[in-house]
Amino acid sequence: MIKFTDNDKLDLDLLQIQDVLDISILQKFQDNFAESMNIASVTVDKSGQPVTKPSSYTDFCLNLIQSTSNGTSRCAESHRRGGEEATRLGKPYIHVCHAGLIDFAAPILIEGKSIGTMLGGQVAYSKVDESSLRRTAAEIGINADKLVEVSNNVYTISEKNVRAAAEVLFIVANSLSIIGYESLLVGMSTKNLSENFGQISATMEQLAASAVNVSNNQHLLNEEISRVKNISMDINSILNSIKSIADQTKMLGLNAAIEAARAGEAGKGFGVVAAEIRKLSQDSKETASKITDLTKKIQESVDKALETSNSTFETTEQQTSAIEEVSANVQEVSVVADNLSNMVNKK
Repeated sequence: MIKFTDNDKLDLDLLQIQDVLDISILQKFQDNFAESMNIASVTVDKSGQPVTKPSSYTDFCLNLIQSTSNGTSRCAESHRRGGEEATRLGKPYIHVCHAGLIDFAAPILIEGKSIGTMLGGQVAYSKVDESSLRRTAAEIGINADKLVEVSNNVYTISEKNVRAAAEVLFIVANSLSIIGYESLLVGMSTKNLSENFGQISATMEQLAASAVNVSNNQHLLNEEISRVKNISMDINSILNSIKSIADQTKMLGLNAAIEAARAGEAGKGFGVVAAEIRKLSQDSKETASKITDLTKKIQESVDKALETSNSTFETTEQQTSAIEEVSANVQEVSVVADNLSNMVNKK
């Protein structure tokens, strides 16, 4: 499983060769290389465990040297040392194995970190020394005569060709691993991009919904302001009626005062009432005028509020439209990111 550091970067120390390389493709390349070059090959992870099947292994190694646990462990130790030295050098390392054959290790590196090694060899520059073979046979417990006999079938090759073969493995394996690693990074980036755009899209949808609510509320506010304006106009109409009634009442009071004066002493009490009526009529008219002035100011404020509200309503409608457009664009980009992520994951 791919691991990440605290800052969401790939942890290269935990990266495995299977994370960046298609093992089936690697196996096919390895098989073709071994057959064409007549050089045995196998790929191991950074712990030394094989991740591919051995290609073109010789009878010398497979059926004799590795036929005993002692021989197998000595081969493993030889491969380990070769792989460590290749990793240290950052390039192929050619060496003589414990049984006297030529082996090499081509490190597979990601940003200087080892994720595995391609091992090759089981060849010789010349005929292997017989005394050395018999000594090895005795040490690992196999038939010396048989080992000497099989050694005659070991493929001999020049040092130049071995170096060229090791370079080919190194270049191809590392090119494939870099492609796989970059593909992995692209896949991670597109996945993160897709997730981020998904979050942005959800946020934009919420903003769009909120903007619609604001727009609807603004529309309702406009209606309420218009209603207040209409009520103010109704109040003015009523106040005009009150003024008219006050004028009429004043005229009645004046007529009553005239009649009371004609009545002399008997009409004095009625005259007082007539005077109070005229005074009440005048007060009512003055109060109505004051209320008219106030309602006029209210209407002016309402008109300004309505004008501002209409402007705000237009702005919110434009914002809603813009948010919906941005949300649609974000969704389109999110779909593209998803498609890209799927393409990368199908590698």
